[in-house]
Amino acid sequence: MTDRGAAGVRGPWVALFALCACFFMVMLDSTIVTVAIPAVLTGLDATLNEVIWVNSVYLLANTVPLLVTGRLGDRYGPKRVLVAGLVLFLGASLWCGLSTSAGSLIAARAVQGLGASVMTPQTLSFISRLFPPHRRAAPIAVWGGVAGVATITGPVLGGVLVEHVGWPSIFLLNLPIGAVGLVLALLLLPDWRPSTRMRFDTAGALLAAAGLGLVVFGLQNGQHYRWGAIVGPIGVLPVLGVGVLLLGVFALRQRVPRPDPLVPPALFADRSFGYANLVHAALGFATTGMFLPLVLYAQSVLGLDPVESALLCLPMAVAAGLAALVAGRALGRVGGKHLIITGLAGLAAGTAVLAVFAAPDADPGALVPGLVVAGIGIGLVFSPLTATATAGLPPDLVGAGSGVFNTSRQVGGVLGSAATGLLLQVGLGVAMPNAAREYARVLPPRYADEFVRRITEAADSAGQFGGEGPAVPVDWSPSVAEKVRELATDAFALGFTTATRATLVLPVVVLVLGVIAAAGLPTGNGENRGLPPGRGTP
Repeated sequence: MTDRGAAGVRGPWVALFALCACFFMVMLDSTIVTVAIPAVLTGLDATLNEVIWVNSVYLLANTVPLLVTGRLGDRYGPKRVLVAGLVLFLGASLWCGLSTSAGSLIAARAVQGLGASVMTPQTLSFISRLFPPHRRAAPIAVWGGVAGVATITGPVLGGVLVEHVGWPSIFLLNLPIGAVGLVLALLLLPDWRPSTRMRFDTAGALLAAAGLGLVVFGLQNGQHYRWGAIVGPIGVLPVLGVGVLLLGVFALRQRVPRPDPLVPPALFADRSFGYANLVHAALGFATTGMFLPLVLYAQSVLGLDPVESALLCLPMAVAAGLAALVAGRALGRVGGKHLIITGLAGLAAGTAVLAVFAAPDADPGALVPGLVVAGIGIGLVFSPLTATATAGLPPDLVGAGSGVFNTSRQVGGVLGSAATGLLLQVGLGVAMPNAAREYARVLPPRYADEFVRRITEAADSAGQFGGEGPAVPVDWSPSVAEKVRELATDAFALGFTTATRATLVLPVVVLVLGVIAAAGLPTGNGENRGLPPGRGTP
């Protein structure tokens, strides 16, 4: 690549600051919506499935194009692509904040995710070009630390904004942050331009996009359509099957030699890169999947408002930030593999503790130890994992490697959001009627059936219970109605807690699989590891 306009750059660390500002904003938006779900449910009169899609569509739109957007910087120059993605992201953020319906918000989040997809690979690509291999560990640790802290900070900051300003503010916040990032990017980043043109595997990109989109749509909406027909003869299971088939065809296509493939086979000749991508997918799944049930439980069952639930997550954010600093300093001495395994195990243990201590009448303070342990785990993983995966990539694989590495995390996040949302809805559908039947035993028979029916209907949404409980027929006496509301509140809390505890088991299982994958990583920092002959580091 040629270097144009880099004379104004005062040093690579100053440029890294601009990159981290952009990346922090992207990662913040991957989790900031979670704490606002109850407010969005009420404000837009949306269903739980629709609001889950507000988060999932962002992750999906951020994920599907990554294999292509990772290569855009190699073709047009990373600075120009980063700036274009940032402008698109900011425009979509404004659209999100002004949305007045669930459909509009979902569409805006899709465009916002596309802008994030354009930006994200360029940040890691810049780091690999700004710093030589022997100096990459520290900046990559900073980049990874930003990812971990932003992921945890999202719910904390979102809770404060939702309570005091309103849910649109979580999107409008991006405007001042993005404006600063845009100015810094224009002034501080070198304008590298490619010396040769490359071609895109358009057919491969379409296969990957269509396959992943169908799989996530099927998982996300399976319960909504009762695993039956969607439109006419088209059903959920055939959609899932076609999606898996298309992804299989894409994988086979990438094995055929061709110029400029989306996923160069040489990337996975590096053992660390292959295993690190499996770990990254597990991490994305777990971090995305644990927040949805936890925040809904805190607000819908424990009765915390957005600020209180944000403060509940604050120890987790602090622990993640401190652990990220420790991981960055210890990486050279301890080695990435040991830090990664320790972090994954800590995140799994913290999530398991949360599942154990969740109860309808739990003291929120009892959840803090689990949150702290989970935060330490997240902080220990991000930086070493990024360094282990990318420290030895040669220049001609930087763009593709960045796209693939970020795709693995985002694919995990999309599947985590979809699978957790699905499991939570299924769990509510089972646990809520069971809890209703348990509490209905104390009611006269003529009231019991109606009680169970109304509680069961509420299982479709966490927001269908107001502060006074569910509506009761007008012909019921005030004393009976009051008793029914009390029992309904207790039944709802029991059913939702049971569903939440079951849902939190899923991220723990996936993290155990992540530990198994991390065991395959080589010991050490991994520079110049296992690359094919002639593909050394610059």
